[in-house]
Formats: sequence, C-alpha cells, structure tokens
Amino acid sequence: MLMWPPRPWDSITLSRIVVISNIFLSSNSRCAGRFVMGSDEADWTVVVLTCQYEDSVHAFQRELETRKSHGVLPPETILLTVEDPQARVGSGGATLNALLVAAEHLSARAGYTVVSSDVLNDARILILHVGRDFLFDDCGRGFTVLPVEDPEAPVECLTCNLDSLLATMRYQLCPGSPSGVWICSTDMVLTLPSNPRIEWAQFRGARVISLPGTPEYAKKHGVYLADERGSVRDIIYCGSEEKIENCMLGDHKVPLVSGIVFLSAETAERFLSTLALPPLDGCTYQGLDSGAEPLELSLFLDVLMSMAQDVNQENFLHGAPTSPKLADRLQGARAVLWKELHDLPLTMVYIPDGHYEYLTTDPQEHIQNLVKAASHGPHCSKMAHSYATHPLLVENGSSVVNSYLDGQVQVNSGSVIQNCHLQGPLDVGRGCLLTGIDQMGALALQGHRLSNVILQAHPVRIQNLSLMVYSLLGTEDQLQDTESSGSATYLNRPWDEFFYRTGICEGDLWGLGTPSEERSLLSAPLFPVLHPCEVLGVGDVLWFLGPGSRDHLKRWRSSWRVSWQQLRQHRDQERALKNRREVFFKQAREKLQKSLLGRKERSLLPIIRSAVQEGSQDLLLITLDHVASVAEDLGIAARALACIADLLGVMAGGEGGLRSGPAANKAWASSYQLLEKGLIADGVKQLATEREKWLSRPALLLRAARHYEGAEQILIRRAVMSSSQFVSIEEKALPAMGVWVNAECPARIDISGGWSDTPPITYEHGGAVVNVAVLVDGQRPIGARVRRIPKAEIHLCSDSGPQGTQLHTELTCVSLADLQDYCQPQAPGALLKAAFICSGTVSVTSQKSLQEQLSMAYGGGFELHTWSYLPHGSGLGTSSILAGAVMAVLYEVSGRAVDAESLIHAVLYLEQVLTTGGGWQDQVGGLIPGVKIGRSAPQLPLRVRVDEIQLPEGFLQTLNQHLLLVYTGKTRLARNLLQDVLRNWYARLPDIVQNTDALVNNAELCAEAFRTGNMLLLGCCLNKYWCQKKCMAPGCEPLTVRRIMDTLEPLVYGQSLAGAGGGGFLYILTKEKRQRNVLQRLLENTHGLERCSVHDVEIDTRKFTVWREEGSDTGNNG
Repeated sequence: MLMWPPRPWDSITLSRIVVISNIFLSSNSRCAGRFVMGSDEADWTVVVLTCQYEDSVHAFQRELETRKSHGVLPPETILLTVEDPQARVGSGGATLNALLVAAEHLSARAGYTVVSSDVLNDARILILHVGRDFLFDDCGRGFTVLPVEDPEAPVECLTCNLDSLLATMRYQLCPGSPSGVWICSTDMVLTLPSNPRIEWAQFRGARVISLPGTPEYAKKHGVYLADERGSVRDIIYCGSEEKIENCMLGDHKVPLVSGIVFLSAETAERFLSTLALPPLDGCTYQGLDSGAEPLELSLFLDVLMSMAQDVNQENFLHGAPTSPKLADRLQGARAVLWKELHDLPLTMVYIPDGHYEYLTTDPQEHIQNLVKAASHGPHCSKMAHSYATHPLLVENGSSVVNSYLDGQVQVNSGSVIQNCHLQGPLDVGRGCLLTGIDQMGALALQGHRLSNVILQAHPVRIQNLSLMVYSLLGTEDQLQDTESSGSATYLNRPWDEFFYRTGICEGDLWGLGTPSEERSLLSAPLFPVLHPCEVLGVGDVLWFLGPGSRDHLKRWRSSWRVSWQQLRQHRDQERALKNRREVFFKQAREKLQKSLLGRKERSLLPIIRSAVQEGSQDLLLITLDHVASVAEDLGIAARALACIADLLGVMAGGEGGLRSGPAANKAWASSYQLLEKGLIADGVKQLATEREKWLSRPALLLRAARHYEGAEQILIRRAVMSSSQFVSIEEKALPAMGVWVNAECPARIDISGGWSDTPPITYEHGGAVVNVAVLVDGQRPIGARVRRIPKAEIHLCSDSGPQGTQLHTELTCVSLADLQDYCQPQAPGALLKAAFICSGTVSVTSQKSLQEQLSMAYGGGFELHTWSYLPHGSGLGTSSILAGAVMAVLYEVSGRAVDAESLIHAVLYLEQVLTTGGGWQDQVGGLIPGVKIGRSAPQLPLRVRVDEIQLPEGFLQTLNQHLLLVYTGKTRLARNLLQDVLRNWYARLPDIVQNTDALVNNAELCAEAFRTGNMLLLGCCLNKYWCQKKCMAPGCEPLTVRRIMDTLEPLVYGQSLAGAGGGGFLYILTKEKRQRNVLQRLLENTHGLERCSVHDVEIDTRKFTVWREEGSDTGNNG
C-alpha cells in the first residue's frame, strides 16, 4: 500500500492551509489572493464546472468568473460551466461530456476546426462536479457557505465548499502533477493538514486520492482494495463487513473513495475517444444531438473499475454472479471501456492524516458539523461575514454566516443562520438552521421562538413568475421515510400529531388512493407557492408549529403547493446567489460604517475590492458619503474620503495612469471651499455631485480619486489645526527699532518612532518618537534673525545649503497680495510668509492694508533673515526646525513670548496652513535639547508631550565619540513617500498597522537603551527602526544607500537614514571611537561612493533661546 509521507510546511503556509482541523473543511487564505505563478500551485488550463440543469449554467459561470477576478483562479484559465446532457448521466457521463467540451474549446483556441485530442497533451484540466440536489442549499453542496472569514484576504468574499476544495486542489494536491485531467466531486469536505508529497515520475494511467475512514463509515460509502505498491485491485461500494475488512490498513482504517481522480493525458485521450462509439456517445451532448439514446455511467464503478487489477472481464461486462444482470447498453459501454482502458494502471495515493466527510443529508448531523466548524481553525468564526446589532445575543456554540441580525436577535447554542437578514425581536432556539430569510420574511418571524427546525426560503421560477417559497423541516425528519415504515415524522413528531394540530389530513397531501408505502415527506405538497388572492410568506408554514387556526388552514388549502420533490425542479439558483450577494453587502456596509465611526484598525480595501468586482460600489459610495457627512470627528470624515479615493482607484482597474497627481481642478473648488469653511456635510454632498461626472473611464476615475485625497488633506489640516489651542502666548515689550532678535537651532536625528508622529497616524494611532538635537561639524546649522525697520513693509532674506554653495533668496512684501501665496509650498518665501500669518503678526483677511497693519501695530515693518547650512533633503528636519526658529523670533520681535511646547504646536499649525503636512518630531528634535521622547495620544485635539531622557554619567561623551553622519549625496523626496504612507495607513493595510505598533514599541525600547547607556541595544533599535521605515515606505532605500550601509555594516552597531529615507544623511553608531577619518577613507576608496562625506556629530544639550542684540544699528531697510 502506498502511504506517502506528508512534507512539513513552513509555519506561514501551514497557518494559511489548515483552517478547520479534522472537523469539517479545509480553506486556504490564498483562495482570496492574487494569482502568482509558482511551483507550489497548480496552473489550470481549463476549469470545468458540471451541473444538472441548464438553468444553472449562467449563475454558476458568473461564480467562476467572480473567483477569477478575486484571484482564486489563474487569470489565463478558460472557465466553463457545462450542464449534463440529460438528467441522470452519472459521474462518468458528466466527466466524459465535460472533457469533450474542454477539448472543443482548446481545439478552437489552437486553430483546429474539429476536436483534436492532441490538445490534451499539454493541458491541465480540472473538472468539478456539482452533483445532486442538496436538501440544505438551493445551489448544491459546492456552494454551501462555510463559517470562514480571513481578515488578511486581499478581497473580502464568502468561502463556499467549492472554494475550500479549489484551495486544496490548487495548493496541496495538484502542484507537480503532469499534464492531464483532475476530477473532483464537490459533495464532500476535504481536510489535508499537511502537503502530501506525491511521486509523479514516469506516471501512467489513472490515480485516485484516498483518505482514511472507519469500517463503520465505509458501509455506506466506497473503499479501495489496493496492494502494497498502491495498485488498486478493486473498488467496493456499500460492501459487506468481510469485504471492507479485507481493505483494512495498518492503522485500522480503510481507504475511502474521496471523489478525487487524476487521469494522465494518455488516459484522458483514450477516454475521450470512447465518445465516438455507441453506446458511450449517449453520455455527451454531441451524441444526444445526433440521436443517440441517453446512458448513465459511473466514474468509479464503470470507468475506473475497468482498470482495477482483480476485476475480470466476465464479471465486469455482465456483473458479478451474485448481482443483478446489467442492462445490455451498459454492458456494451463497459466493453468499450475495458478495451480502451484496462491495460492502463490504476494507482492510489493514501493520505493518512487527511480527513474526508460526505456532506450529509441528515439534518441534525449537518447542523452539528456547521457548529463544530465555526469553532475550529484560525479563520473560522461563529460570526463569519456577518453583522449583529447585539452580538452578545449570539451564543458560543452557534454559527452565523453571511447574515445581518438587526435588533434583538437571540441565537442559541447549537443553531446555524446562513444568508439571512433577520429582524428582532426573535429567539432562535437550539438545533435550528435558518437559510435565505430576507427582511420581509423576517418580519413574520418576530416574536417567535424556534427550536429544532430547519426554515428555508427558496427562490423559484415557474414559467415567468419569480416567487419565494418557504419550507419547514424538523431536525429529526427524514424525507424518504414512508408512512408504512412506522418511523415517518414531520416537525419531529408523528404525522398523526401534525394532522391533529393543524387540521390537515392525508388526503390534502397524497390523495386517498395513494398507498402508504408511497406516502413520504419527500412527496407531500406542504409548501404554499401561490394564492389566488393573497400574498404568501413565511407565516404560511410557521403555523404548522401551532397553534393554527381555521383561517390558516383555509388559506393553506386554497394555495397552490409543492412538495420537496417538486420544489427542486423550480429552484432559481441565479436569484438565490444574487440574494446572498445582497445580504453580504448589507452586512459589509454595516461593518464598514461601524469600523469607521468606531475608529477600528481594520483594512477596508478587501471589501472595497469585492464591491467593485461584484458591481456593488454604489452602495459603498453612499455609505462612505454618509459617514463623512455625519462624523463629528474630522479624522473619521477624512478616512471616509480616503476610502472613497481608494474605491475610485479600484474602479479604474489598474488603468488610466498613476494614482498620485495634482488635485486642484477648478471643478472641485466649490467643494473644497465648503470643507475649508467647516461645512463638512455640504462639502461631502458637493463632492458626490461632482464625482458623478468623473466615473465614465479610468483616467477620470483616477483624477477624481486624487481630488478626494485633496479633500481628505483639507480635513487632516483642520484636525491638526486644533493643536493651536496649546499655543500659550504672553505679552511683553516690543524690542527697540533696529534691534536684532536671534534664534539658532541644532539639527535633529530621529533615533526611533518616526512616521508615528505624522498626521493622521499620530492622532488615530498615537505616536512616540525618540530623537536627539545635534550640532553638525560643531555648529547649530539652522537659524533666524529679525528686526523692526521704519518702513512699513516685510523684507525677507533666505540662505539655504552648505556654506560656499548657498542659494540666496530675497524679496519684499509691500501689500497683502504679496503674501497671498503663503499656502503654496513652492512659492518663494512661502514658509516665511506663512510664519508671519500663523504667528498673528499680520492678517491676510484684514480690511486694513499691509502697510496700515504694520504701521499701527509696530510703527514700521520687519526684516527677516533665515539660514540653513544643511543640503536640501538632508532628512535632519530642516524646514520644521527653521519654522520653529522663525516663529520664535517673530513672536519676540512683535512683543510676545512663547515657551518651547507652544512653539511645537505653533509649527504643527503652520505646516498645515502651508499645506506641507508633516509631523511634530522635527521641531521637537530642534527645539528641545539633548535626547528626548515625544508622545501623542490617539485623540483630537492633537497634543504633543515631551520628556527629556536623563543619560547615565559619561554616556553623553560616549555617544559623541560614536555617533557620525554620512551624507549620501542622494536628495530625499519625502513628499512622494508621504503620499503613499498616508494612503496605506488610511487603507489600514495589516502590515502598516502592525508596523506602526512596532514603531511606537521600538521608541519606548530605544528610550530605555538611552536611560541605561546600553550601546548594543541602541544599535539594535537603530537597525530595527530602519527596517520599520522600509516597511512603512517601500522604495525609501536607493541602491547607493544600500551599498553605503553594506560597506559600513561591519564597523557599526546600527545605522539608519535620517527622516523619511530616500536620501539625505545616514546616521551611524560606530563600534569604535572617533571613526570619522577611518570611514571617510573607506568610502573614498570604494568605487561609486567617493563623493560621500562623513561629518562629526555632537549632541546639543543647550536650551533653545531667543536673544536680542542690544545696540544694533537700525539702518534704513536692512
């Protein structure tokens, strides 16, 4: 017997593969992921789904196409839904017909005008059989929903048994198999905890997959009899105890027939050739279209049995001596199969740790399996893809899948709700299964308490009428039990009790002449479909539970009714699946709204992708508009607008250009103005109106998405501006005319926690950043000075860049019009102009002219000089620190004083006015001396609190001897990085949320390393911080920077690019003291790194101060 040992999976793969262990199902989170070619997954050429009815084809084909759009199936795969050519063609006939249709499509794609079996040589075909009708799901066992919800799936979607089997086939069983045909039934659940290693070298014939079962279970199922090499000797179906024992393996289990088969290309070609020969032509649509008589054929007992070793020709063709003689046409079919297939080997792969279970028709067992499944596995949940107003009313030990429970809906342990929109008050007692009940049906249920019953809503189509039929079944009832058996029940009680309780009589159901052996629940027309005068509903079966009334009975008797047997013939599977989707997006809408208003750290991109792919984007747009309009928190409103931007981006489908771009089209200006004024609801409504004009093609969708991000930025700015309330100003005397007011600042190095200070992350998640104030090459490189001048104007001078290569800018503002571009970051002097306005020194909205304001308040104007000796894009916080210096001297020169905490918040406000965004850590680094940790709580208004870190004695000197800066020569492009980071944060991508947690935690660890003087730990924190930056902003590490870091790595404890990354300065913590010259020579001698420069760093422990130069010359204009 072949017993292939399982190959261990790595922990990540295993966690994704094993969803429910040995209970009910197997699901792989990659079934909702994007298709990526790889050796660990099967690349199907064709996937064929067979079904019984022609009416199912369109609905099931849509389901396959949806799975391709979700990434469950490869994008190049041909998807086919094929109805069986007749009602009972059998699994063998359905396989042959499906293989023919697949070969036709492959032949047409290859350019043939007739079917060519040659196309099978390189094809990988998967045939999935939906199989017979299923009592508990109108769409069959394959589309039975499972209690699985993977929060990390890139597309949020329901998991059906079909998805579980596709994942198992694609990722566990089929990888590595040669060209050929895989066949899989969908009427069973399959669990493979490990990845079976199947040997495919020089494979011929057919191969069956077998899983262990007990001899007792095997009595009602099929088992394989195989030899020690894995060759199948016989297939035994519902065999005797003796025959089953002969199949027993060493583990006291028997190898069950699992419904999974592989045919090599040669075998598939031979099998396909049989359709040309009568009577097997009666298995295919071509044969029936040519006038052949239908033929029912079993895949296992006819096709594969012809290949079994111990089966002799006589018994195979005519039947065993103890069995009834086979029909002549079946004998003829078997003769053809024997001739074509018997010389091919049939082998078995037995997977000892796998689990197989047929989807039972026993009501109690089915409910118990669903309940067990909901409590096992990492992605299984008692509330899968569901929303409940009162989730605590859903007890443990129950299962709710794809449902919306509105109001007081109690679900007791042991009950299952699927695809329902229920409305309370409602008490679902123990042992119940409710499926497909919509909002209207739920109203009739209010006030009822159900127990041990199965209530289902069935969409049906009868001629041109679309109707809803409700059925009711007891969990102890068996459809096939006849009255003559003595055990027949309805609603868990004998029929006599039902007749007595309701007034219904046997003649109402079967007619007086129907023999008792033909009277069963299956054939009883119990369920009203249509009434000549009244609308029917769930109440027309609920009265069966009693106490009924004469009116109920009269209404029931006046209705056209159907039995279970008749109901199956009229099921509208397309509408059933449509109803499921509607419930799915209803509950998703409520969860989306709750996530936003409740500030949940949940990514909404999966449901956005799903809505777009399923055509339900309008529902989400309306919901997001509503959230943005009613949210009292600007941060929530901003995230809702960001979600709309994401949705529009997904609608573009990867076309139309880049997501990032300008967002100042005049068509959106009126919406922006309303938002700027704080009229959020009006602004959101105006945005939605304008949006309708931009939905026609991908390029317009992306441009609309950019403008929604622009609107989101307005709300972020307004949210951060709330920090201005923490700016405390004291009045003081004006300095004399001409007296210079000065401020100089150190640069800052962010040691850990950066990005957590950036709005909106900082007020939604909370931030913590450790940084240090540093002198670069012995000096404070950033500064500002200002003085009053007699002339009522503002004269601005700015120098930026290393000394000797500075860029000098000079301009004079004589009117308010000269200041109007203060909010355009690229305009000359924009930061300095914004500082005058944000500090309140002048007002651009005043009715008075600039000269009047200056003359009346200050007796003249101002001359402001600023400088920075750092290169552009240094990553050392230059612009924010410079803004702090400018604000400080402007407050002083205008007769006001502020402390450092006020300056930190004043700069936050200024940067929002300037529209550059940005966080608070830069100004904290430059305005607070030494080593410190800044923190912000996840709330608005945004407030930053700073704690200076006390270093152990002598550690400051040690740091100064080991800390160096390396200028990489690359210019940092932080704004480009910022756009992507904020987009990913608003999407709440799991990696970004986890990384933000890690940033804050690392900052606290880093602070502890400083307090304890632990250089090794500090270096580890630096290295970890750089990894966190790269996770936050992929692309922030240019190749040149990577080369520098690799070159320096042996000599340092830790290293990281300063700021957001992308270029600028690299800071390093060396293992040895005073390594500047050593490292400079190393870089100069490394090809391509000759232009890098190494700079001394000294931690600046002096307090930030503003001072006046007494006795300065007033001059005329400076």
